Amino acid sequence: MSVSEQYTDTAGTAPAGTAVSSGSPAVGARDGRHQKRVLLVWDAPNLDMGLGAILGGRPTAAYRPRFDALGRWLLSRTAELSASGTDTLEPEATVFTNIAAGSADVVRPWVEALRNVGFAVFAEPKIDEDSDVDSDMLDHIALRHGEGLAGVMVASADGQAFREPLEDIAATGIPVQILGFREHASWAVASDLLDFVDLEDIPGVFREPLPRVSLDTLPDEGAWLQPFRPLSALLVGRKSAAE
Repeated sequence: MSVSEQYTDTAGTAPAGTAVSSGSPAVGARDGRHQKRVLLVWDAPNLDMGLGAILGGRPTAAYRPRFDALGRWLLSRTAELSASGTDTLEPEATVFTNIAAGSADVVRPWVEALRNVGFAVFAEPKIDEDSDVDSDMLDHIALRHGEGLAGVMVASADGQAFREPLEDIAATGIPVQILGFREHASWAVASDLLDFVDLEDIPGVFREPLPRVSLDTLPDEGAWLQPFRPLSALLVGRKSAAE
């Protein structure tokens, strides 16, 4: 499942007062108080793959994440952190995604809907099957960390890319939460430094319960577990190595 298979209603309709920061380049001070960010970054390719694996295919409208609900949750989390300190806190949310060649017209309504909710979008061309936005996400987190973070939330199951740098941030006392699906983020669930939040536990993110299957709770009749990638991806990897 690719990002181009999303629809405009993925972002949802933003009620008044739910917009979050679009990611302005500088954070200053207001009323003499130091301003920090509460940062949310969303790894769209990774989470699309995880959701597709849970559903066994492309999601219907009932199973697409509602970014308006996610924005309200971020605002609530920001208020919670603000109540425990003296800094002025600003929420900021960005979706990172790849855009496959020829898919711009399909993806554009989804991107515009996200921006209308209050999310920034970082879009990068998808050159091959191995294209990802991990390094861009890490650079953004590092930039905001240097400017001042009160909290960071990363929506991704990619422990290889994010576990070590995020645990380093958490070790400094900044609360770090991983958002995702527990089936695919055991590294975050088991971490002593990171707090894991299952996306289905955030109110309103999904309209209907996901049809989830866990190896720990298999039905008596068994269950199908779909592949994360097509077999053809193996040929792409072989071609790249040969070159």
